Amino acid sequence: MTTRGSSVAARRGAGPIEACGPDALARYFRVLGDPTRLSIIEALLEKERTVSELVELVSAPQSRVSNHLACLKWCRFAEAQRRGRHVVYRISDPRVRELLATARILAAENGEHLASCRRIGPDWI
Repeated sequence: MTTRGSSVAARRGAGPIEACGPDALARYFRVLGDPTRLSIIEALLEKERTVSELVELVSAPQSRVSNHLACLKWCRFAEAQRRGRHVVYRISDPRVRELLATARILAAENGEHLASCRRIGPDWI
Protein backbone atom coordinates (compact mmCIF):
# COMPACT_ATOMS: atom_id res chain seq x y z
CA MET A 1 0.00 0.00 0.00
CA THR A 2 1.33 3.44 -0.91
CA THR A 3 0.57 6.81 0.56
CA ARG A 4 -0.56 9.73 -1.56
CA GLY A 5 2.88 11.28 -1.35
CA SER A 6 4.70 8.18 -2.50
CA SER A 7 2.26 7.60 -5.34
CA VAL A 8 2.74 11.21 -6.48
CA ALA A 9 6.51 10.73 -6.35
CA ALA A 10 6.27 7.50 -8.32
CA ARG A 11 4.04 9.12 -10.96
CA ARG A 12 6.45 11.99 -11.41
CA GLY A 13 9.49 9.77 -11.61
CA ALA A 14 10.96 11.05 -8.35
CA GLY A 15 12.98 8.82 -6.08
CA PRO A 16 12.36 8.20 -2.40
CA ILE A 17 12.41 11.06 0.06
CA GLU A 18 15.95 10.17 1.12
CA ALA A 19 17.13 10.89 -2.44
CA CYS A 20 16.25 14.57 -2.04
CA GLY A 21 19.56 16.14 -1.15
CA PRO A 22 20.23 19.61 0.23
CA ASP A 23 20.54 21.20 -3.23
CA ALA A 24 17.10 19.98 -4.33
CA LEU A 25 15.53 20.91 -1.00
CA ALA A 26 17.10 24.38 -1.09
CA ARG A 27 15.76 24.89 -4.62
CA TYR A 28 12.29 23.80 -3.43
CA PHE A 29 12.35 26.41 -0.68
CA ARG A 30 13.77 29.00 -3.08
CA VAL A 31 10.52 28.77 -5.03
CA LEU A 32 8.71 29.80 -1.84
CA GLY A 33 11.28 32.52 -1.10
CA ASP A 34 9.90 35.06 -3.55
CA PRO A 35 7.13 37.29 -2.14
CA THR A 36 5.23 37.45 -5.44
CA ARG A 37 5.31 33.67 -5.93
CA LEU A 38 4.25 33.20 -2.32
CA SER A 39 1.32 35.60 -2.85
CA ILE A 40 0.32 33.68 -5.97
CA ILE A 41 0.47 30.38 -4.08
CA GLU A 42 -1.65 31.78 -1.26
CA ALA A 43 -4.21 33.10 -3.76
CA LEU A 44 -4.34 29.71 -5.47
CA LEU A 45 -4.83 27.99 -2.13
CA GLU A 46 -8.04 29.99 -1.75
CA LYS A 47 -9.39 28.92 -5.15
CA GLU A 48 -8.52 28.40 -8.80
CA ARG A 49 -7.60 31.62 -10.60
CA THR A 50 -6.85 33.00 -14.04
CA VAL A 51 -3.77 35.08 -14.83
CA SER A 52 -5.95 38.21 -14.94
CA GLU A 53 -7.27 37.52 -11.45
CA LEU A 54 -3.76 36.94 -10.13
CA VAL A 55 -2.46 40.13 -11.77
CA GLU A 56 -5.11 42.11 -9.91
CA LEU A 57 -4.59 40.28 -6.61
CA VAL A 58 -0.80 40.57 -6.45
CA SER A 59 -0.61 44.01 -8.13
CA ALA A 60 2.10 42.91 -10.54
CA PRO A 61 2.38 43.20 -14.32
CA GLN A 62 0.95 40.33 -16.36
CA SER A 63 4.39 39.36 -17.68
CA ARG A 64 5.79 39.01 -14.16
CA VAL A 65 2.82 36.96 -12.98
CA SER A 66 3.11 34.72 -16.06
CA ASN A 67 6.81 34.18 -15.40
CA HIS A 68 6.13 33.26 -11.78
CA LEU A 69 3.35 30.89 -12.86
CA ALA A 70 5.74 29.23 -15.30
CA CYS A 71 8.16 28.68 -12.41
CA LEU A 72 5.40 27.33 -10.17
CA LYS A 73 4.24 24.96 -12.90
CA TRP A 74 7.76 23.77 -13.72
CA CYS A 75 8.47 23.10 -10.03
CA ARG A 76 5.09 21.39 -9.67
CA PHE A 77 3.55 23.74 -7.14
CA ALA A 78 0.78 24.66 -9.59
CA GLU A 79 -0.98 23.20 -12.59
CA ALA A 80 -3.04 24.74 -15.34
CA GLN A 81 -6.17 23.77 -17.24
CA ARG A 82 -7.53 25.44 -20.34
CA ARG A 83 -11.21 26.36 -20.12
CA GLY A 84 -12.30 27.94 -23.36
CA ARG A 85 -10.26 31.10 -23.85
CA HIS A 86 -8.96 31.10 -20.29
CA VAL A 87 -6.32 29.12 -18.48
CA VAL A 88 -7.14 28.39 -14.87
CA TYR A 89 -4.37 27.73 -12.34
CA ARG A 90 -4.60 25.73 -9.13
CA ILE A 91 -2.25 24.25 -6.53
CA SER A 92 -1.15 20.80 -7.67
CA ASP A 93 -0.52 19.33 -4.21
CA PRO A 94 -2.76 20.20 -1.26
CA ARG A 95 0.10 19.51 1.18
CA VAL A 96 1.51 22.93 0.25
CA ARG A 97 -1.19 24.41 2.52
CA GLU A 98 0.17 22.46 5.51
CA LEU A 99 3.75 23.42 4.67
CA LEU A 100 2.88 27.12 4.57
CA ALA A 101 0.82 26.89 7.77
CA THR A 102 3.78 25.35 9.59
CA ALA A 103 6.19 27.89 8.10
CA ARG A 104 3.89 30.76 9.14
CA ILE A 105 3.88 29.51 12.75
CA LEU A 106 7.67 29.15 12.79
CA ALA A 107 8.17 32.59 11.23
CA ALA A 108 5.74 34.22 13.67
CA GLU A 109 7.55 32.71 16.63
CA ASN A 110 10.84 34.11 15.32
CA GLY A 111 9.53 37.32 13.73
CA GLU A 112 11.79 39.86 15.44
CA HIS A 113 14.85 37.75 14.87
CA LEU A 114 13.98 37.22 11.18
CA ALA A 115 13.36 40.94 10.69
CA SER A 116 16.82 41.77 12.00
CA CYS A 117 18.61 39.22 9.76
CA ARG A 118 21.11 40.90 7.41
CA ARG A 119 22.72 37.75 6.03
CA ILE A 120 19.94 36.94 3.55
CA GLY A 121 19.65 40.42 2.08
CA PRO A 122 18.20 43.80 2.96
CA ASP A 123 15.13 43.40 0.78
CA TRP A 124 14.31 39.88 1.95
CA ILE A 125 11.69 40.93 4.50
